[in-house]
Amino acid sequence: MSSLRNAVKRRTHKERSQPSDRKRFGLLEKHKDYVLRARDYHKKEEAIRVLKEKAASRNPDEFYFKMQNSQTVGGIHIGRKDEKNKYTQEQLRLMKTQDIGYVLNRAQEERKKVERMQATLHGLGRERQNKKVLFVDEGEDVGDRLPSGSGQQEDGSALSVLPKRIEKRRQAAYRELRERKERAESMSHIANKMLLQKELMGKGRKRKLTPEEVENPGKGSVFKWKRERKK
Repeated sequence: MSSLRNAVKRRTHKERSQPSDRKRFGLLEKHKDYVLRARDYHKKEEAIRVLKEKAASRNPDEFYFKMQNSQTVGGIHIGRKDEKNKYTQEQLRLMKTQDIGYVLNRAQEERKKVERMQATLHGLGRERQNKKVLFVDEGEDVGDRLPSGSGQQEDGSALSVLPKRIEKRRQAAYRELRERKERAESMSHIANKMLLQKELMGKGRKRKLTPEEVENPGKGSVFKWKRERKK
């Protein structure tokens, strides 16, 4: 009988919409709208209950340092105060000067290390000073006069074959030297940018030049200060 009852077509009951004479009261709430509103209400109710339990079980002698930077005014919690204007313009310029000094110091250290490595690694960026001149007779091959275990460069000079261990250390030293050079140049570039920011924070009217007014427009922003009469 139950299967027959399901086979019979039934009338579909739909929720009615807001009557035309009550449209001024807004949208008529349906059952699905009530379910969402009820779930939200109970979720907030549960959160309030948990907070009440935490407040009831809280230790009255509890202390943490954030209490010194926050307060409650009229029942509204106010967090840490805004520190954007905590320092004056002169104090910010002083801190910028200290940062520039630190970066320049690190760049100078890298340059000194590069100079020491260049003095240790001979032949880097310089021509060979001890050249060996080989005299051969007419029709004689140069390779016959070279010692065993030696090669020949493109210019005809002898090239000794180094052991793999020494060659590996030499390549690692050259790689470190190249990285230190790049690091020193990068720090110098950063210091120049920080110095420009410090000058822009100073007094005086200034404006940024357009690319048409700059001779070399590919080297970053260029600013021009207005002349001021010195008293």
